[in-house]
Amino acid sequence: MDINRFFIAIFLLLSIGFVGSSIVQAEIVQGKDYTVLANKQSTQNESGIEVIEFFWYGCPHCNNLHPHIKAWLENIPEDVDFRYVPAIFRSNWIPGAKMFYAMNAVDGAEILHDRIYDAIHRDKLNLNDESVLFGWVEKQGVDREQFVGAYNSFSIQNQVARSTQMTQQYKLSGVPALVIDGRYVTSGKRGGTPQDTILVLDKILEKVRQERETE
Repeated sequence: MDINRFFIAIFLLLSIGFVGSSIVQAEIVQGKDYTVLANKQSTQNESGIEVIEFFWYGCPHCNNLHPHIKAWLENIPEDVDFRYVPAIFRSNWIPGAKMFYAMNAVDGAEILHDRIYDAIHRDKLNLNDESVLFGWVEKQGVDREQFVGAYNSFSIQNQVARSTQMTQQYKLSGVPALVIDGRYVTSGKRGGTPQDTILVLDKILEKVRQERETE
């Protein structure tokens, strides 16, 4: 290898390593990396640290973040309770929320959650069209009648109403949005990558742990 090319290659590798290290080491900043809710929201388990991902299946950024959240969940810290909540900003987001709650009602979450993202963003299916949705669900091996019954049930309507209420209570401006401990809201570093979002999430969790130790 030409000696000049050798040193250029070494320089580039060191530069990449430095950038990656700076992202990991950099302190998170309120107003840039996260915001704080004026009113702390109650959590389902006060002893653990609750993390909620507010999402919409039609959101490309949610789609990009999802595999990283899924990988993070494989080694979720023992003191963290995680749950998904479909956000609802407009009426055309309601079908996505109904899909989510219906698939949970028929124990289809493990099968369908990933596949819904793929169907919308990769296969370009309009799952807001119920005839398309129900036919697609059946092809995934889920009982069609059971899913349709859940999708149109009063229970699901109540859960959708609760999602709408939570979207407003948490003062969300968009998705994906991660809410940690009922008070810290982040979508990761502005202009950052999904990997940056996970790094910010972990740093906020560290912040919450430190705060709890001093309470």
